[in-house]
Amino acid sequence: MRTDSAPCYALVPIKRRALCKSRLALVMGERQRRVLVRLMLQRVLAALAEARSIGPVAVVSAERDTVPPDIEVLADAGAGLNAALESAQRVLLAHGARHILVLPADLPQVCAQDIDALVHAGRSGGFALASDAAGTGTNALFWSVPSPAASLRAAQPLRFQFGPGSCQRHQAQARRLGVAPALVHRPGLAFDVDTAQDLAQLMELAPYRQQLQLGEREVGAPRRVQHA
Repeated sequence: MRTDSAPCYALVPIKRRALCKSRLALVMGERQRRVLVRLMLQRVLAALAEARSIGPVAVVSAERDTVPPDIEVLADAGAGLNAALESAQRVLLAHGARHILVLPADLPQVCAQDIDALVHAGRSGGFALASDAAGTGTNALFWSVPSPAASLRAAQPLRFQFGPGSCQRHQAQARRLGVAPALVHRPGLAFDVDTAQDLAQLMELAPYRQQLQLGEREVGAPRRVQHA
């Protein structure tokens, strides 16, 4: 088991808020969709702030919007999610990152314990991911950068494969890098909001239902918790 104490950096990708969750346009207006994505981003950032396994956090986006000033925003140039993450990965590697977590901004039930479980599994073997509820997409991904003593083949940066069927592609990528991927199953990591059915499930939760019904409330994000 790996015992490297280097901090885990977290990347949270999110589109321009006006472009988020366009597949819900038939059941939600643009204003409510904005409120929804801000609420989910707030939840994700709060969970990261509380997670004991997480160090610096950065949001990958074309805009800051409600991201608080103490969280860095790394630019999304508009070439797609995977390209934006690879650009952000290069920034982190240049700053000496050894462990990187990618956590999308649309996980409305994620908690600190979910994150810590994924990071623990990833640190043990070098690579971990959590699928969506269908088992096909990737809802969270952790990987450890190989040490300088690793082979040249294993030292290649990770090529992100987010999109339909990405869970299998990410596992195959891990094996090409010479590590065995750990698949972590936790409800808070599996549930994302992409369809009207997902939204109906989310609306069963009182905090989201109440805030979405208001529709105009400005949503911010918490400051990080400092652990002793």
